[in-house]
Amino acid sequence: MICDLASKRILVTGGAGFLGSHVVERLRAIGCPDICVPRRRDFDLTRSADIDRLMRDFQPQLVIHAAAAVGGIGANRDNPGLFFYENAIMGVQLIEACRVYGVEKTVVLGTICAYPKFTPVPFREEALWDGYPEETNAPYGIAKKALLVQCQAYREQYGMNSIFLLPVNLYGPRDNFDLNSSHVIPALVRKCVEARNAGAAEITLWGDGSPTREFLYVDDAAEAIVLAAQRYNGPDPVNIGIGEEVAIRDLAAQIAVLTGFSGRIVWDESKPNGQPRRRLDVSRAEREFGFKARTSLDEGLKKTIEWYRGQIR
Repeated sequence: MICDLASKRILVTGGAGFLGSHVVERLRAIGCPDICVPRRRDFDLTRSADIDRLMRDFQPQLVIHAAAAVGGIGANRDNPGLFFYENAIMGVQLIEACRVYGVEKTVVLGTICAYPKFTPVPFREEALWDGYPEETNAPYGIAKKALLVQCQAYREQYGMNSIFLLPVNLYGPRDNFDLNSSHVIPALVRKCVEARNAGAAEITLWGDGSPTREFLYVDDAAEAIVLAAQRYNGPDPVNIGIGEEVAIRDLAAQIAVLTGFSGRIVWDESKPNGQPRRRLDVSRAEREFGFKARTSLDEGLKKTIEWYRGQIR
């Protein structure tokens, strides 16, 4: 059964952020007129009183929980306590409020960092509990995975329609390009663009370049989330990705070419690599709600680089 989202009052936490803003755009594109995008200055989701006030004021029928405290390897390493606490407390309190206020459907976004460090490739949803996450991402990943347990427990005890999605690494326009907290693609794009503009002979990157990652263009991720909100009502978590992996070394070379940086890439092997490999089995998303990613990595990188250059002119 397909849910008519255009008739619903929709709350998108994190709706002014990177992924959330694209989800809001997607919802508006399909005709949803009644969307609430709370800002932290008005509603701090780590405070239960603020969540209660938000739910009373807006009375949402659908909640998409995209708010998160996130960052790359460096940010995770520097803020393990903060990332655990804020992601856990926001999600636990919000899901409980959705139950209390009788929200018709709750869509919770998890993270690929929840998977065990040595998950067999491709990652299948059934492997989520087969080991401990990669150490640098573990507090963040475990906090998010706890929300899956909450969603399933609330479904069992209260009949709550809450679904849990596992997006892979995302990239695209409006990403975070702050080198102190960014993920790998925006960091590479910024470093290459700045090095080219400055005529620098080399750039230094973390690790040895051997890990692989899967990357999903943010517009495709937004499409998947909206499709799931419309069509998926099951208890099982669902991977959201493209099903392809690329070595960080090859990704860096590709971005260097696309940005016109012709200098040397130096690898600082004293820095952590993170999880050795990441690639998802994305068959459940296609089977359950018809999602299949459409944007190739090359096409998505070109759009991302073009957007970033437009911001620094």
